[in-house]
Amino acid sequence: MTTITVEELKSRLDAGEQVNLVDVREDHERAEFNIGGIHIPLGKVQSMQVEEIEDWKDDEVIVYCRSGNRSGMASLFMEQIGFKNVVNLTGGMLGWREKFNQ
Repeated sequence: MTTITVEELKSRLDAGEQVNLVDVREDHERAEFNIGGIHIPLGKVQSMQVEEIEDWKDDEVIVYCRSGNRSGMASLFMEQIGFKNVVNLTGGMLGWREKFNQ
């Protein structure tokens, strides 16, 4: 599994780069703060309910959660079901908020 730091991702977003983001947190966590992307909670990823991102199987997909743990698990599951370029955001939203005071 490949990883990306919050600084690297923010730099890419600030540059206007189109990135495929997947948020695997629960609804209440996403409602509190998010950086965009498609919302597919970890439980749905684990049960292979990822229809809305099937077209991304050959593209880079950056997965994030609160701290990087659930997104790491989601990344492994996604690789097992055929996603070829899954990237885990290390530190997750905790790292993002700490680094960028958002």
